[in-house]
Amino acid sequence: MSIADVYAGRMQLQQLRYVVAVADTRHFTRAAQREHVAQPSLSQQIRALERELGADLFHRARGHIALTDAGEALLPLARRILADAETARREVQEVVRLRRGRVRIGAPPSLCTSLLPDVLRVFHRRYPGVELVVHENGSQDLVRVLASGELDLALVITPLPGQSPALVTKELLREELVVVSSPGAPPPVPGPYLKVADLRGHPLVMFRHGYDLREFTLSVSRAAGFEPVLSVEGGEMDAVLGFVRAGLGLAVVPSMVAVRSGLRIMPFPPPGLHRTVSVAHRGDVSPPRAARELERILHEHGHRLRPGGSDESGGGDEPGGGDEPGGSDEPGVQGGKSGGDGPDADGGPATGGDADGAAGVGGPPEVSG
Repeated sequence: MSIADVYAGRMQLQQLRYVVAVADTRHFTRAAQREHVAQPSLSQQIRALERELGADLFHRARGHIALTDAGEALLPLARRILADAETARREVQEVVRLRRGRVRIGAPPSLCTSLLPDVLRVFHRRYPGVELVVHENGSQDLVRVLASGELDLALVITPLPGQSPALVTKELLREELVVVSSPGAPPPVPGPYLKVADLRGHPLVMFRHGYDLREFTLSVSRAAGFEPVLSVEGGEMDAVLGFVRAGLGLAVVPSMVAVRSGLRIMPFPPPGLHRTVSVAHRGDVSPPRAARELERILHEHGHRLRPGGSDESGGGDEPGGGDEPGGSDEPGVQGGKSGGDGPDADGGPATGGDADGAAGVGGPPEVSG
């Protein structure tokens, strides 16, 4: 008898447990007591199994119970099936209780270096047995990867052009865009704010083609009536920040990146320029339990970063308590890129800004994927 033969029938795990109990005790009554079942019920279940298999499993003699050849063949298989079932039960419970599992999340590069590290640190401290896999890419590429089932969640810049109806997005926060400059150079303008029109004549450090931040900066500059002067172009986020630090020019970047850069920060005049960060997942598939918990922590953290939220440092690893700043290098966090930064690797539509708040012309255009 093979394990395939055992599974081919309609036998139940309960019946196999009863067989093992009788084989261990060599007594139907004691087996029933061990299994906390009435002896007639145990006997009936074993008889039903024998009929299913077409063979007696026990020699039944008064005062003597022994396995038949068929019973001897079934017993090790029954033990193995029961052990596998118990292992499966424990494995599922470990996942349900978030002691094990995996979450695959995607995010644009700027969020991988700003928002995500603190959130992943909180999640990892709460659920150290859950593996975290990070895919770094642009919003449009992340949406494609998400739709293919290779991600559980993605942080994307919204609104997305041509968003799939199967995709569910929920706003996480609106992030301010600011101008950064080298702290070793004179401020680009006097005063606390810098208008888009003030960028005229200042060399800019520009992201490579494909970054929405590049398209946004060029668009608002042209809407203000000038073509920006580019001192360096083609960089990724880290390179752009390095070039700005070296005094090569100014750059428009998300505020969460700017505050960690060590560069001088100048906001646009109120209400400022903003982009919307959202959490996305497939609408036709419920995210795994661990992914739902990570999404909950993301929204807790996003609420703390909104105006009026508590953003105090210190106080433990809870998002509401202000986890200490810094990146996440905890074990259990894997990183990886899904083929580069993608068409909107850091931008997405940016909104806000009365525009000679921004530039002296109409509001800055929205720039999509």
